[in-house]
Amino acid sequence: MGFPETFKALADPVRRDILILLKKGKLPAGEIGAHFDISGAAISYHLGQLKKADLIYESKYKNYIFYELNTSVFEEMMLWFAQFRGGIEDEE
Repeated sequence: MGFPETFKALADPVRRDILILLKKGKLPAGEIGAHFDISGAAISYHLGQLKKADLIYESKYKNYIFYELNTSVFEEMMLWFAQFRGGIEDEE
């Protein structure tokens, strides 16, 4: 996926909070949902949007689906943002 999908996914505060939760490691959907006062369907929707933007992976273990960060997308974004570092002298 490209940057438009990534930025669209990051625009929502619930999705950003989910990413912060996943920073600590992989979690099942139920445990993610326990941190929010929204329906399970809404959590599934947000997880789907994050997957669509390639910001998270899902893996299955027995009867559980675990979600974890896709750090390569974050690394790619950081490299893109890094090009804007520097002062006005860099433009000359």
